[in-house]
Amino acid sequence: MLDTVPDAMPPCFEKWCSKFDDVFSRSAQQNHFRTYLAGLLGEGQRKNIASIADSTVGTSYFNLHHFLHDAPWDAQVLNDKRIEIIWQQRQTRPKVGFRLIIDDSGHRKSGSATEGVGRQYIGQIGKVDNGVVAVTSHVWDGTHGYPLDLAMYKPASTFEKGKDDPDFSKKPEIAMELVDKCINRGLKPGLVLLDAGYGNNGPFLLELENRSLTYIAALSKNRIVYARLPGEPARNKHKLEDVAKTLTPDQFKKVTLKLDDPRDVWVAVLPVHFPKLTGTRHLAIQLNAPALDAATEVDYYLTNEAPETVTAEWIALGYSERNWIEVFYREAKGWLGMADYQVRDKRSIERHWHLVFVAFTFLAWMRYMGGLQRIWSNTPISTFGEAFRVFRHAVECNFLRWFIVNPHVFAAHRAAQGLNFA
Repeated sequence: MLDTVPDAMPPCFEKWCSKFDDVFSRSAQQNHFRTYLAGLLGEGQRKNIASIADSTVGTSYFNLHHFLHDAPWDAQVLNDKRIEIIWQQRQTRPKVGFRLIIDDSGHRKSGSATEGVGRQYIGQIGKVDNGVVAVTSHVWDGTHGYPLDLAMYKPASTFEKGKDDPDFSKKPEIAMELVDKCINRGLKPGLVLLDAGYGNNGPFLLELENRSLTYIAALSKNRIVYARLPGEPARNKHKLEDVAKTLTPDQFKKVTLKLDDPRDVWVAVLPVHFPKLTGTRHLAIQLNAPALDAATEVDYYLTNEAPETVTAEWIALGYSERNWIEVFYREAKGWLGMADYQVRDKRSIERHWHLVFVAFTFLAWMRYMGGLQRIWSNTPISTFGEAFRVFRHAVECNFLRWFIVNPHVFAAHRAAQGLNFA
């Protein structure tokens, strides 16, 4: 059933929403928050204002649009409250030394009226296209995974003076603001994981080191490092792909990555000097075969971890944990409609994204606390998809109880859609 009845949601939903009541100054905002959140957690394929209003008993497009676009509430306050709730309970709190994953994710948007839209790389489709990009941070500790903070990236083409515009910020600059938000909350990660979009940026890595943070960063194959290769009397500049060609099979060590589908990789580690950084860092070259000439995938990682800790296993297993932010994007877009907003300005879009964060965290919270399994499931709940399915079952059970008493209300809701309830 695609329809949602805010007054007939499971008790766990109301208990969760009530934790955020002090974020909203008016009871109408509190009610619209519940309606919008219920819509994001609904079964409808689209999670925009029109679809949520159409499938929700007792609400309207105007009310939800006003809530998202005009109502005086602060998305940052909402997000801070969400993070505070996560860290209040032992069962939901990430462990000390968690991984902080920095990434960005885009989605297509046509036209030019939506703020932030521009020609840029869209990871969802793997090419440059017209779209919107969010830079996000994510927490992962091996058990608990949550989105942390976000900010829209606006390409230089959307500013009057381009890259020289004082309001323009590069992705690494936005990412560092997210790192600082994490630190300023008193949450210090044990390891920061970065893809090549940030790993190739020497000044960004230097800023992490200035904050005493340890990182593993992916690098592009054409990135320049300084290394002394066999037969060379001194250290010289080399592309990473040229460094890889000098390695022999006996320099690679087999490592099994502990993913949903475990796989073997072969990793070699060697010291290098990286531009913009002083001293030695460690480079890992990872293959999907025992030797370079047989490999179809070659990955390069850089870390500033102490030499006595750095091993092939430590780097390969550590970086593989970055996969969890990709899992989050898949769930947030596929199940919760992160890209389905129906507003055009930056503030409203970021409000929608933060509400998606709240919806995601609700299901994660219930899974870690065990509430859904105790009441609504006779089998363990170990994934987001399973939690979503069990929650929708709880919604349907409560709807049936509500419908027995209120069939005329539901009939009026369907009649407004041009349907007879026969």
